Amino acid sequence: MTTPDPSLSGPLVLGPLVLGIETSCDETAAAVVGRDASGRAQILSNVVLSQIGEHAAFGGVVPEIAARAHAEAIGGIVSAALVEAGVALEAIGAVAATVGPGLVGGLIVGATAAKAIALPLGIPFLGINHLEGHALTPRLTDALAYPYLLLLVSGGHTQILLVEGLGRYERWGTTIDDALGEAFDKTAKLLELPHPGGPSVERMATSGDAARFSLPRPLRGEKRLDFSFSGLKTAVRQAAEAHAPLADGDVADLCAAFQRAASESVADRLALALARFRDRFPDLADPALAVAGGVAANGEIRRALTDLSARTGVRLVSPPHALCTDNAAMIAYVGLERLEAGERDAVTLPVRPRWPLDETAAPLIGFGKRGAKA
Repeated sequence: MTTPDPSLSGPLVLGPLVLGIETSCDETAAAVVGRDASGRAQILSNVVLSQIGEHAAFGGVVPEIAARAHAEAIGGIVSAALVEAGVALEAIGAVAATVGPGLVGGLIVGATAAKAIALPLGIPFLGINHLEGHALTPRLTDALAYPYLLLLVSGGHTQILLVEGLGRYERWGTTIDDALGEAFDKTAKLLELPHPGGPSVERMATSGDAARFSLPRPLRGEKRLDFSFSGLKTAVRQAAEAHAPLADGDVADLCAAFQRAASESVADRLALALARFRDRFPDLADPALAVAGGVAANGEIRRALTDLSARTGVRLVSPPHALCTDNAAMIAYVGLERLEAGERDAVTLPVRPRWPLDETAAPLIGFGKRGAKA
């Protein structure tokens, strides 16, 4: 097997290279990942094509449009990832693709493309859980050792997970109604801000007064580790109706207040989870809290988690923005870990629109579905 030119890809990569493909929602992505001589994971390429423009007029992701866009783009994106990595297709040792959870049309496009590459080359195919990609991103970026606590926050998921090892996940908390990213999107739509909603709310909040509106912190102080954002979203709607018609300053203040309430709610839940984590692993020398998913890119959320980390003495691991949102590098990395563990999947493996990481946990909203995106 050949290896990429170090001048193109950084440190010399040894061992198998994994091509990753991600098409679970509205990004068509491909990446190549391997390990350097020290065993550290290396991203040789990470190409992402967003469909924001295709869906903007609809205020959210339209599954049929997303599937068609994936089908049109996937070949070019895979080629671009190989070119960026400086490798030929024949240098790839395995192909990993997201097979769930997500929008079924997009999942089929990505999985089919991956199987079509793997079969004629006679190399392993690995079907990856999108949530596992987010869960293991801190290992890709920071070589984080197991176990660690994970906050997964995205458009379709809000969960607290214990990550004990490859394939070993315990869901400690989830949303009982809206995912946090969904709440951001719905708030943006209510306030007539453009899609995608999460970044629009954050931009408006920068000039807003978070103290002007008194909004609830759902489930604050409760011993359960679940989240709830439906009531917070309703409170924003009621405040908006009470102050209609809204000026730009009103919208900015509501965005700031919503964002502050959401971040404080998340920190409250995580404080309890961190106490439980320390009780579970009292001898862990370097306890860590990792955060992943698109909403993890939100500055207010990150500040709240940074403050929580400082107060509790737990290290915060927060991957860069590009690896918090949907991407194929995380899928390729999970494929690499699974390949190294001796795992392979049959090319008959079906896609799974719903696929929780912890399949023993009681099914609740947010446990393993993809919805609106943050």
